[in-house]
Amino acid sequence: MVEANVLFVCLHGAAKSVIAATHFQRLAAARGLGARAAFAGTEPDPEIAPRVVRELTAEGIDLTGLRPRRVTSEDVAAASRIVTFGCDLADLAPTAPVDRWDDVPAVSEGYEPARAAIDARLARLVDELARAR
Repeated sequence: MVEANVLFVCLHGAAKSVIAATHFQRLAAARGLGARAAFAGTEPDPEIAPRVVRELTAEGIDLTGLRPRRVTSEDVAAASRIVTFGCDLADLAPTAPVDRWDDVPAVSEGYEPARAAIDARLARLVDELARAR
């Protein structure tokens, strides 16, 4: 049984949302949560950022076949929780709680600081979802 369906959305769907979705999935699985994560962008790039691909591949995360895609009203409707990075989904009328993680640094300005900020927030989100079970 899926306990949470978390949608991560950033502008290009190629960096922050990818990092967040893949690491959320790992953290949730490690905690025994039946949660799923998806990533999308409001103005998607054609490919996941090369640095993100390199870093995640080095961690054993397989991104084969994954590409940024535009967030849809169906994505928003299916989500039990939405996390955005510097973008607004008001035009898609989300009914699920929306967390704005706008203070996460740009991956293009430094992978490590962005990853650390995302990881800290993910830990809190997974803890919250685990408590709500």
